[in-house]
Amino acid sequence: MYLIAFPLLLIPFAFFNIVVFLLNMPLSDEEKSAVFELPLASEPTLPLVFDHSLTITMGDFIVAVGIFLLYVEVLKAVRPGGKGAIDHLLSLILFIAMAGELVFVPRAASPTLFLLAVLGFVDFITGLSVHMVQPKAVFERAQRAPSPPLQEESGHS
Repeated sequence: MYLIAFPLLLIPFAFFNIVVFLLNMPLSDEEKSAVFELPLASEPTLPLVFDHSLTITMGDFIVAVGIFLLYVEVLKAVRPGGKGAIDHLLSLILFIAMAGELVFVPRAASPTLFLLAVLGFVDFITGLSVHMVQPKAVFERAQRAPSPPLQEESGHS
């Protein structure tokens, strides 16, 4: 399955908009938007005693998914062939959409959307940086590679 010309950060951005506008859920209220809780131990003992927990909210979960998908985007950028100009353009458009929604839509202004916009910017800049460096590295490797020895035809009759 190829994910070429599709910015994966569109998935957490769309999920954010569904949660905020369609489901009308809060992103950071630990009582109302808790997705799950991670048990924590106060001190290292044997056996471990989990006496308190860390609540993961919907906003935290969306950002975590975005970070994972940013990793996949970087893998897409560094593979042979890499991301094309369309991928970079779509990443830029997605970043502009996130930043625009953050600035111009008061209901969507939240730390979650800010962090998604930062991830979009990192995706765009990383794609450009890798794209600018990658062809030079391939060209340099081709120049340094030793040329194969010429094989002379032997006239065995």
